[in-house]
Amino acid sequence: MHAALLYFDEESFPARRLASAAAIEAHRIACHRFPDEELCLRLPDMALPDCLVIYRSLDRPNDKLVELMLLSRHAREQGVGRLVLVAPYLAYMRQDIAFNPGELVSQRLVGGFLAELFDAVITVDPHLHRIERLEQAVPLRHAVTLSAAPRLAEEIVTRRGDALLLGPDSESQQWVESAARIAGLEYGTCIKKRHGDRDVEIALPDLVIAGRRVVLLDDVASSGRTLAQAAERVLAAGAASVDVAVTHALFVGDALGVIRQAGVGEVWSTDTIGHESNTVFMASVLAEALVGVMAER
Repeated sequence: MHAALLYFDEESFPARRLASAAAIEAHRIACHRFPDEELCLRLPDMALPDCLVIYRSLDRPNDKLVELMLLSRHAREQGVGRLVLVAPYLAYMRQDIAFNPGELVSQRLVGGFLAELFDAVITVDPHLHRIERLEQAVPLRHAVTLSAAPRLAEEIVTRRGDALLLGPDSESQQWVESAARIAGLEYGTCIKKRHGDRDVEIALPDLVIAGRRVVLLDDVASSGRTLAQAAERVLAAGAASVDVAVTHALFVGDALGVIRQAGVGEVWSTDTIGHESNTVFMASVLAEALVGVMAER
């Protein structure tokens, strides 16, 4: 099957790494924004393949969802038979129930939208907590969830071979457990009480922390407040150092400065979202899944 990958300028490096690892060609999409904020997309001069892969990580997702709609509808009109979305970060997954009367459950709505556009979706560590499988949110046979925990574990062992791994809250336990098992490290999880988007309270697990080099591990770093408070608690308990490893480096606004001010030393993240902290590349992991999806019908 002839396949090709399309990407946008700001994701050229991870997209090209993926295309190279999957042995498919890669082409850039040109994007123009009119003064009224409407988008104009332009494909390169190429024959559209049987299988078209679109690489688009869905941080800051709202315009990107419109891009995906335009691209996928156009591709179908041009006769593309198979469309695959590689979205290393998948947005709108946290709102999985109506927490207050009248709230829309965006996980199900956005997941259904993507399932209408694509034949397969591949993502990394989606924020799923009240469902077990991605296909429950994105109803496709090929709704593929990959984990960054093995790659992050390798990075942590290389940099902090004697680390104590801590998850900043109970939701992070699945990633901390997995990474700790792979790396052969001791681990625990903190207890978090959230009072608002930027107001959290952290309690440490019952572990010996004094004198230890601690690595806080989580799937997403957004406002940075949870990680910052966990770092402060860990240092107050006598830790020798505290570093941070995350899959998705959202780091909205002053988030990175907040965790630095809390005493965090180094920050390591995967390239699912482009950020200065990216040290772990996911191309080989994504490529293995992509090749498998392209081989199936």
